[in-house]
Amino acid sequence: MNYIAGIDIGNSSTEVALIRDNDGYEFVATSLFRTTGLKGTVKNVPGVINALERAADEANIAVEDIDRILLNEAAPVIGDVAMETITETVITESTMIGHDPSTPGGDGLGTGTIIDITADRGDVPDETAVIVVVPETVDFADAAATINEWIEDGIDVQGAIVQKDDAVLINNRIDRTIPIVDEVSKIEEIPRGQPAAVEVASEGSGQTIDQLSNPYGLATLFELSAEETQKIIPVSRALVGNKSAVVIKTPAGDVEERTIPAGSVTVISEQGTSASIGIDQGADEIMAQVEDLWPIDDIRGERGSNIGGMLSRAREQMGEITGQEFSEINIRDIMAVDTLVPQAVEGSVASEHSMETAVGLAAMVKTSELPMQQIADEVEDRLETTVHIQGIEANMAILGSLTTPGTDVPFAILDMGGGSTDAAYIDADNDITSIHLAGAGDMVTMLIASELGLDDWELAEGLKKYPVAKVETLFSIRHEDGTVTFLDEAVDSETFGRIVLLTDDGDMEPVSIDESVEKVRRTRRRAKERVFVANAKRALRQISPTKSVRYHSFVVMVGRSALDFEIPELISDALAEYGIVCGRGNIRSTTGPRNAVATGLCLSYVGDRTALDGTVPDGLAKSVGLTALASDSHP
Repeated sequence: MNYIAGIDIGNSSTEVALIRDNDGYEFVATSLFRTTGLKGTVKNVPGVINALERAADEANIAVEDIDRILLNEAAPVIGDVAMETITETVITESTMIGHDPSTPGGDGLGTGTIIDITADRGDVPDETAVIVVVPETVDFADAAATINEWIEDGIDVQGAIVQKDDAVLINNRIDRTIPIVDEVSKIEEIPRGQPAAVEVASEGSGQTIDQLSNPYGLATLFELSAEETQKIIPVSRALVGNKSAVVIKTPAGDVEERTIPAGSVTVISEQGTSASIGIDQGADEIMAQVEDLWPIDDIRGERGSNIGGMLSRAREQMGEITGQEFSEINIRDIMAVDTLVPQAVEGSVASEHSMETAVGLAAMVKTSELPMQQIADEVEDRLETTVHIQGIEANMAILGSLTTPGTDVPFAILDMGGGSTDAAYIDADNDITSIHLAGAGDMVTMLIASELGLDDWELAEGLKKYPVAKVETLFSIRHEDGTVTFLDEAVDSETFGRIVLLTDDGDMEPVSIDESVEKVRRTRRRAKERVFVANAKRALRQISPTKSVRYHSFVVMVGRSALDFEIPELISDALAEYGIVCGRGNIRSTTGPRNAVATGLCLSYVGDRTALDGTVPDGLAKSVGLTALASDSHP
């Protein structure tokens, strides 16, 4: 009785399929363990052995009883992501306060000259419209009393800017409703004596400010010329969506939008032709050049720029792993996505941020397969078992996918993981064309984190994996689609009024994020579309004999990201317009989209043991003895 294990070392997880030869082959176990170290390096060995031990336990044998181990022929790949900001808002001389304090006071719009609340009453002319500034040294009760006194004396107090969190306290003690913005940390930098406008949206209305976020509203308030209105656009744009804001007109009106030198990438084809593209031309132009020059020999970034540093780091890392010279390592693919990132506004006085245009990038480095042989040697030494590098990863994935009911050649697969997207096409003659592209689940996480302004990678991962809901009452939650679920039992009081993740096990996990459910959903789906849907189309074009997505009739999605709750749906919808039958694989009718490569390795050994013949050996289309994979079922 012999046991043969097929092992797929992926970017994020290592999968095993175990078959037994007992006068006929049968699958007896399947296992999964998180990949240790960078894929394709000897650091993967502990993860490989752990996954083998799990499979052996499932089959009730010792790991030493495994007679032969088959590894996928996967060269190490480094995927890296970086943001390249191409614009920023620069506001000098403290012309804007656009932050969104949790509890501004009053409501409405007020305009006037800025004056300190501690100023001598005799220095303020009667009937003058003023915006008072309340530093932290002034108690809220004293500030309210002074405002009431000034109003009684005929001074037209139009609004207030407060350093501490006192807006509501002051508003409750004054005789007139005025807009009050508080929590302005750098209040000493506000220029006194300058015209200003303060706006606060009505509490409970669900609305945001509309005058200060409108460039023509600002032009009306400050009597700006057309040229001045054009300069104020970055200010109004930064205030869109705020519930409160202050704009101060400085003598020079020094507001500008500055374009940062963002660097460029040079794409070099295998035929020797090349093209340089500035990052500020956007992701679409970069990707168009990559496709035009495909297959790519190398991609280089401009020295001294963010993209240049990112690509250099990837080469250095790969050089350390493989021992190759820096000059011998090439970047074989890059994926660029237009996005928005929060940037601190220079010159602001309350740590305001503005959403600025950026390009997110993922790069892929390929090198020789030498490290895979090192892995094979190390595993063989530790387990004293014969280890073979059996076949190309995409070819094995094709063979494993053939165990999905309803599939037959010709067809294509999309193998979607955490770091890369692979695709392969097998034609009627069993000839296979495959491709390995940068950009997958990790890039989606990066986009979600940047667009929602999150510093916590784990939180961004959770927002990618699970749908969210808002706990509206102790007995009800509102879902992303607006529907409401009424609960039989009260929720944990800590979740009341908060956004929660609806995890696979039915729990509600509260998250610290100050965004609406709708914005989280919109950001998450857009990120998945821009990475997975775009990469699916790009990959299917490249492996098509006609370079057209329409050439394909059947596409099977496999890999970790095919388990996501909405990625397969997004891709299927996008490919439906081409008349393509696209769905999630079900390897051996049992493991879903998981285990395609490991299964294919075993099947290739059972076949002629050297080449793919496009058929599944009798009796091996289904598995017996499964290990649950649900513990790690997301991209």
